[in-house]
Amino acid sequence: MKIAGIQKLSLVDYPGKMACTVFTSGCNFRCPFCHNASLVTHTTKEAIDVGEVKNFLKKRQGLLDALVISGGEPLIHDGVDELARYAKSLGYCVKLDTNGTFPEKLIGLVGEGIIDYVAMDIKNSRQKYAQTAGVKNIDLSPIEKSIEFLKSGKVDFEFRTTVVKEFHVKEDFKDISDWIGSEPKYFLQKFVDSGDLIESNLHGYDDENMKILLDFAKKHFKNVQLRGV
Repeated sequence: MKIAGIQKLSLVDYPGKMACTVFTSGCNFRCPFCHNASLVTHTTKEAIDVGEVKNFLKKRQGLLDALVISGGEPLIHDGVDELARYAKSLGYCVKLDTNGTFPEKLIGLVGEGIIDYVAMDIKNSRQKYAQTAGVKNIDLSPIEKSIEFLKSGKVDFEFRTTVVKEFHVKEDFKDISDWIGSEPKYFLQKFVDSGDLIESNLHGYDDENMKILLDFAKKHFKNVQLRGV
């Protein structure tokens, strides 16, 4: 498992909990708007030893509530289970951020009881997924398997879409609802240019227009909220 960074305190990465977040390097997607592009494109960067992360978790035991494992795409690596298992042994809740392309690993982690919350990205509608994820001829079947698994209720979860002007219009959210269903908890995340993108000249919607998109999405989702507004 290659860990490229650690945020020692986050109040936003795990809903309702004080967390630390580890970021793994590498991803099987190339989303043009990825705000952690250096984790995707500079995978030769020296990694943080997993032992260092474990020592940090041990020192903060009882002070922090949760560990968030993010990326990149964490499940391209082996060793997520080891870190999650260790964090659980210390009493932490564990959240996994994933693009859903490794359903067997996801199912295994949840089945072992070492993941408490999953945030899965829904990049766009089926029709626009390849373009939005930056992968030609993408196979959506693993993603669909992860969607159906999460909807089965084995673990608390959310679906989320980062909304970018160049990739998303309001009709996309109807198409997404037709695909993943109207019941799951769903977030529209405001895109903000981090300065560390795969492509440049991409733009987010302003707050007013994000609220307009939310009003449209509410016609198709029973539990949809904004994030970053």
